[in-house]
Amino acid sequence: MTTTVRLVLEALLRVWDDDPTVALYGLEITARTGLLPGTTYPILQRLLDHGWLTDEWENLDPRAAARPRRRYYRLTEDGASQARKALQDVSARSDARRLAWARGLDAVAGHETA
Repeated sequence: MTTTVRLVLEALLRVWDDDPTVALYGLEITARTGLLPGTTYPILQRLLDHGWLTDEWENLDPRAAARPRRRYYRLTEDGASQARKALQDVSARSDARRLAWARGLDAVAGHETA
């Protein structure tokens, strides 16, 4: 999992954990992650394609509002579960790499660890 996908999933899960019925529009997600829209929207599309998200277009007259309609995204129940599992797996692999790296440094320094 890339760092950018991780950031998007973490942002969506924070909202889900507070209230699973709340949806965010794309620019809200970019603001929460610090990612650019050109990075965020392809990730959202992939998550939609995999069934992790639902989307809904805002019911709004763009001319009357003087802005484009917003597309809102929300994790599905399965998507939240899969996202949580994927993030845990990434965290476990990252911890294992850090431990292996630290052991490698100890071995180089002549301090073998058990």
